[in-house]
Amino acid sequence: MSKTILVVEDDPATAAFLVSGLEQEGYTVHRAADGLRGLELAQDGDLNAIVLDRMLPGLDGLTLLETLRVQGIDTPVIILSAIGSTDERVRGLRAGSDDYLVKPFAMTELIARLEVLHRRRVAVPAVVTRLTCGDLTLDLLSSRAERAGQVLMLQPRAIQLLEFLMRNQGQVVTRSMIFQKVWNYDFDPGTNVIDVYVSNLRKEIDRPGLAPLLRTVRGAGYRLGAAQ
Repeated sequence: MSKTILVVEDDPATAAFLVSGLEQEGYTVHRAADGLRGLELAQDGDLNAIVLDRMLPGLDGLTLLETLRVQGIDTPVIILSAIGSTDERVRGLRAGSDDYLVKPFAMTELIARLEVLHRRRVAVPAVVTRLTCGDLTLDLLSSRAERAGQVLMLQPRAIQLLEFLMRNQGQVVTRSMIFQKVWNYDFDPGTNVIDVYVSNLRKEIDRPGLAPLLRTVRGAGYRLGAAQ
């Protein structure tokens, strides 16, 4: 599958060089000729990286980058600039760039830097420390569960059960799945322990006045999530 790159560069010759070189390496390339259009494209779509000129009409590269980061868009960005001073490199990095390449540059170096960013992004997945399901939350670090701002009083095994249900919210999970993932049994020992834990968990989650989240699916198992 090809990776998608956004090139934001106002100089036609440089832009043509970038687009041609990236496409030869198997990238799908979108191009913007000014900062405002670049910001629009960066906000819309699934991009693997952005190659961003420092000096742009309409909106300069650093302002564009800072806007993306404020909006929570963490797409990797390589800044291209004819300004190679240490101060400018520092400004670019502090604005949120992942790399800074000085013009003129070799296409092979740009490709290598993009590959490094891709490996870094793939190799270090985001660590999930908080699960949510509507107004139900579970902090995995503190094992603290809340529903509508109220703390739920749950024992460790119930927390494990809740985590499993929240990670599979919207899906029906069977008793066998729960025994295997929560109790570490590869078989159903034939007790009603799951029924008891689910019942107690439901009393905490679905308190009076709150929309039910935990449901029993007759003949199948249990499902956590808002009513469909």
